[in-house]
Amino acid sequence: MDEIDKTLLNRIQSDFPITSRPYHSIGKDLGLSGEEVIERVERLKENGIIRRIGGNFVPKKLGFVSTLCAACVPEEKIGFFARIVNKYPGVTHNYTRDSRFNVWFTFIAPSMEKIEANLKNISNETGISDIINLPATRVFKIKAHFNL
Repeated sequence: MDEIDKTLLNRIQSDFPITSRPYHSIGKDLGLSGEEVIERVERLKENGIIRRIGGNFVPKKLGFVSTLCAACVPEEKIGFFARIVNKYPGVTHNYTRDSRFNVWFTFIAPSMEKIEANLKNISNETGISDIINLPATRVFKIKAHFNL
């Protein structure tokens, strides 16, 4: 990763242009062609530096609710459990933690009733009944920017 990659990553984290040709707009600002920007982004994705490029929205402002869920999953079922959870629209990501509740995931939906129904379905599909629902009541951190 060179200095241009670092500058590019700083730019796209929090200032991605909303235009019909965003990579060309970024390239113009950085002295690159749009194609060069796309090639660099693709390489950074292939190397695991970039996981995804997408918008982050405030669920409440769109009429949705959000929650953080935690499940107690036997080690040998973590992959299976994660695949089932990831099938559900509104699951933004999941990850493991070193604790009894070892699989955590976020869920966004039009209503808490929809989330609760989905959690029940996940439990039925996976056989994991120890899932807790921790609805967001206050947002403390909404922007993560890693200055490179």
